[in-house]
Amino acid sequence: MRLKILILSLCFLYVGVSSAYEKVSTDSLMKQLDEVIANRSVYLGQKELRLRELRIECDNAADDRSCFDALNHLYDEYHSFNADSAYNISKRQEAIAKRVGDPCLVAQARMNRASILSATGMYHETIDLLDSIKIEEIPQYLQPYYFHIKRTVYGRLADFAAFGSERETYTRLTNMYRDSIMDANDQSSLAHIITKADYLNVNGQPQDAVKLLVKFMTDNNLSEHEKAICAWTLSESYARLGDKEKRKEQLLISSISDLRSSVREYMSLRELALLLYEEGDLGRAHKFMSIAIDDATKCNARQRIVELNDSFPKINSIYVDTVERQKDSLKRTIWIITLLSLILLVLIFLMRKQMLKTAKARQEIEVAYRQLNEVTEELRKSNESLCEANNSIAEISELKEVYIGRYMDQCLIYIDKLDSYRKSIGKLLSSNKVDDLKKLVKSTSMIDDDLKAFYEQFDKTFLSLFPTFVEDFNHLLLPEEAIVPKRVGSLNTELRIFALIRLGITDSDSIAKFLRYSLTTIYNYRTKVRNKAAGDRGRLEAEVMKIGRSRHIE
Repeated sequence: MRLKILILSLCFLYVGVSSAYEKVSTDSLMKQLDEVIANRSVYLGQKELRLRELRIECDNAADDRSCFDALNHLYDEYHSFNADSAYNISKRQEAIAKRVGDPCLVAQARMNRASILSATGMYHETIDLLDSIKIEEIPQYLQPYYFHIKRTVYGRLADFAAFGSERETYTRLTNMYRDSIMDANDQSSLAHIITKADYLNVNGQPQDAVKLLVKFMTDNNLSEHEKAICAWTLSESYARLGDKEKRKEQLLISSISDLRSSVREYMSLRELALLLYEEGDLGRAHKFMSIAIDDATKCNARQRIVELNDSFPKINSIYVDTVERQKDSLKRTIWIITLLSLILLVLIFLMRKQMLKTAKARQEIEVAYRQLNEVTEELRKSNESLCEANNSIAEISELKEVYIGRYMDQCLIYIDKLDSYRKSIGKLLSSNKVDDLKKLVKSTSMIDDDLKAFYEQFDKTFLSLFPTFVEDFNHLLLPEEAIVPKRVGSLNTELRIFALIRLGITDSDSIAKFLRYSLTTIYNYRTKVRNKAAGDRGRLEAEVMKIGRSRHIE
């Protein structure tokens, strides 16, 4: 049961993350499309430059065949950009083909003109022109082009057929020529893939069409125009699958590629505008539809103009109504703002009078406040001095208590030792052991033992008062110069010197007497340790005096 709940949770999480990613992707593409539209003049300039270069190539052609080939490239550029120019180029190509006497070139020129006639909605003229071409005169490499024009014109006739019987006839012919296109083209070619995807869409297999197109787009480096064609067909597949977000994404990709290619005869931007209209984005829908109509008009693509005219009035009327409502709302807002402005002026006048009174009172308060601050600062300094004095007294009192107690204990110990020493001398005298007595008097071992015990007692007492003295003192030194005593709980000579300084014994002479060293030795030790300081050497002993201060304050 828990496993099922976990699996369901992961599924919902995946769906949520996937939806969020798609939303981000769509927003990014929309922003990209807006940028492309803003830079349309740049892409159109590049298009005009290509057209100018191709026209120069045609004018400089060495012979009629070279001129025909150059015109073919120029026709390809004009086909989806300006139908009138493309039509005139096809007529010029036919004249050159007849002059050359090549039936293949004549057929190609007529097919070019038929393709333009189909784009302008002259379907029957297109069919008549195609029927005038003998199929045996069409070379194998042009047959896919012939089948494509046939499939396109019959497909459009099927879309606009008013009666069922005509629609069935045109649909059957469309399917027949679609099959011919797939048979005539290499299976890895763009024409075959697009036509097969269209076949799968029409026959209720859009999921297979998606797989086919996605793989083709991933495996091949497509031009902008080829990308636009694939994305448009892929959007049709997603539309049949009911995936609006994916369809929108592909329409955006197709629209971006169309505008970058500077073509004017397209469907993606119009369909995107209709989709945005359904989503309520009227501003963009109106803008994109206006661009599509303008491009179709400049291209003289009458078929696209007819399709756009069916959709634009609805979007335009709603857009105009929305603008009018916004204007009315803006007028009401302006009246409200005007009224509020008048009320605000009256309030400002009243506030001005009150502010003059308040300013005078504020000046008096500021004078009193400064005086109060001065008194407060003096009290603070006095309080700090008092606290410091109290802390020093508390610390000194604690040190005195500890050391007086230890002093009394030490005195008792020394009294006991002197009594033992007296008894030992008495025994030696009574036993007439003069030589042993002389040795005892001359020996310094007793003094050395007492000094050792005294320093151990001093270390023990000091570290009980300042248990972290060694660590805190080493923090004041450079890391590599740390002083570590041989035994835990004891101090060495350097540490004892600064322990005495911490207790307030800063005079080198007093320290020398306490530690039974020469004054020069004490100076050398103090100088040596100061040279190891991590910070200001002159401040080392002052910092030592602060060790353990916080503990005593507490």
